[in-house]
Amino acid sequence: MIPNSLPRIAPLLRGRLALAVSFVAGALGVLSFAPLEQFWLMPLLLALLFHLLSAAESWQQAAWRGVLFGMGLFLTGVSWVYVSMYVYGGLSMVVAALPTFLLCFVLAIGHPILGGFFHHFRSETPGRQAIFFAGLWILIDLCRGWFFTGFPWLALGYSQTPPSPLAGFAPIGGVYGVSFMTALVAAWLALGSRKRPWPWFAVLVTLALGWGLQHYPWTRPVGKPIHVALMQGNIKQDMKWKQETFEHTLALYHKQIAEHPAQLAILPETAIPVFFDNIPEDYLAELIRLAKRKEGDLIMGVLTRKDAETYWNSAVSIGAAPTQVYSKSHLVPFGEFAPFGFDWLLNIPMASFTSGPVRQPPLFVAGQRVAVNICYEDLFGHTLRAPLPEATIMVNLSNTAWFGKSLAQSQHLQISRMRAIEMGRPMLRSTNTGMTAVISPKGKVEGVLPEFTEGVLEADVQGYEGTTPYIRWGDGLALLLILLSLTLTYRRIYPGKPIPKKSRWLR
Repeated sequence: MIPNSLPRIAPLLRGRLALAVSFVAGALGVLSFAPLEQFWLMPLLLALLFHLLSAAESWQQAAWRGVLFGMGLFLTGVSWVYVSMYVYGGLSMVVAALPTFLLCFVLAIGHPILGGFFHHFRSETPGRQAIFFAGLWILIDLCRGWFFTGFPWLALGYSQTPPSPLAGFAPIGGVYGVSFMTALVAAWLALGSRKRPWPWFAVLVTLALGWGLQHYPWTRPVGKPIHVALMQGNIKQDMKWKQETFEHTLALYHKQIAEHPAQLAILPETAIPVFFDNIPEDYLAELIRLAKRKEGDLIMGVLTRKDAETYWNSAVSIGAAPTQVYSKSHLVPFGEFAPFGFDWLLNIPMASFTSGPVRQPPLFVAGQRVAVNICYEDLFGHTLRAPLPEATIMVNLSNTAWFGKSLAQSQHLQISRMRAIEMGRPMLRSTNTGMTAVISPKGKVEGVLPEFTEGVLEADVQGYEGTTPYIRWGDGLALLLILLSLTLTYRRIYPGKPIPKKSRWLR
């Protein structure tokens, strides 16, 4: 039923036009994420979706509106997956388009569940409607991040990095807590448009609280700042593993390290495109010498192995401190391993990695305890918690050249910003093609190199210690919010009458 207070948009909430509006609203949602970061737009689009779901004539209709919103969002937001399969995976345009479309469909599969459940089980009480809507949203975000290895890209909360005041909730509830608050604000905006005064007050209080939390010192500086140098080689992906490029790669990184002495130098993911035990001995000795100039260390992205069938995507430290190794535990589907049934499709070099241990200690280098994560791993806040609060700095090594000149570069930087806020630690990103950056514990980008350029980013970085609520609880608060939202619908599902023999699920 369409509220009488919405006569101007009522035609958009009916029939086939509502399906088109759902898809377009989802597609516009990508504007809320990097690189444009129009964070204010997402609550407005979700408020429109709230109206679309409420005005549906059946739960089936609401489910269709939900899935089209999700498809619009993911087809525009993660279509860069196509580049890795078409350009670097050796697939034809048609064959590469199919798994890309299927991936977007799988990512959007939670949205019809959101639409159908919200329409069918929502309470008649407006306040409960808002909480139920927000709870369902973080439920689908959380499931996307956990099931089938997880792919939480474009989780709603990532659209609210600073300057959005809702980013202030990240150190407490993580990105999913921010998702909840974003969806809750959207629902209140929708309810406020129905000539109810209290939702507007709730929105203002929420934004003010988030703004205040952004200024709370969850963590504190420890020790002296260290000078870091982050290398960006800009090695073309189609040339990276070729023998004729090897000498050029070694010379490039040697030159960058030699010309930019630092206490901690960092090379990107798989910067040295051979196994660690195959690096020329004289070259490795030279890198160690350069790292020790300031009694410092060098972290390099390189492959390590046990045998021909067991090898890892690793970060290895050399220099003044003893050599230490971190091996990537959360691998990228279609890039570092082929999901079941797709192994025959891919022709990507080094695409059958072994997962490293989930819990690995931070590397003790340059007088700091550095928690390393590699590329895709920084999507998973619950995984990055493992070496904290012991670690004082976080480091991400990436190579997103697989995805060409697309939204992937800036979106990945935005994800790293959210991790820095959650953990209250600086995040250093050293990437092959972009975006190499220094991020403060408040999620501010303090320095960044242009993507697809060769360069070195230098900065003085302060280590931090302390524990944020998210480090302590992880996604526990998000689970509690989901439980709360479902509890508030209990009377709607079971209104106190005997359950009929023929369940409503079977009608």
